[in-house]
Amino acid sequence: MGTGAILLMGATPPQHGQLAVTVTDLRSGKGQVLACLTAKPRAFPDCSKDPAARTARVDADSRVELMFDDVRPGRYAVSLLHDENANGKADRVLGMMPKEGFGFSRDAPVRMGPPTFDQAAFEYAGEAKAMTIRMRYLL
Repeated sequence: MGTGAILLMGATPPQHGQLAVTVTDLRSGKGQVLACLTAKPRAFPDCSKDPAARTARVDADSRVELMFDDVRPGRYAVSLLHDENANGKADRVLGMMPKEGFGFSRDAPVRMGPPTFDQAAFEYAGEAKAMTIRMRYLL
């Protein structure tokens, strides 16, 4: 589990400075769900180019909940990966098509690749906020 995120053990409502994310529609309880929260458009969707990005890793289930603590006001986007084989990366078929599940804040559309930061971005005022993101699978 990454810095600034905690796993919710129940349906605890978020408090000031917390962003709660509920992930639904996982096809299995295998592996883990990897999440990242970034404010940098160039770092979306994998967050590797943002040293300030918040990340989380939780065991998969049919539905998982996680929380990002101490989130400052700003514009953010969340990306998710259902890492079913728990190898820490997004597996692909033919080097392009995701083999595992994925999801984005605002359930941003996926067309010929991941959505842009602007499509997934939301404003965060610094108060308690909860969102639900649906996991999607192409294969």
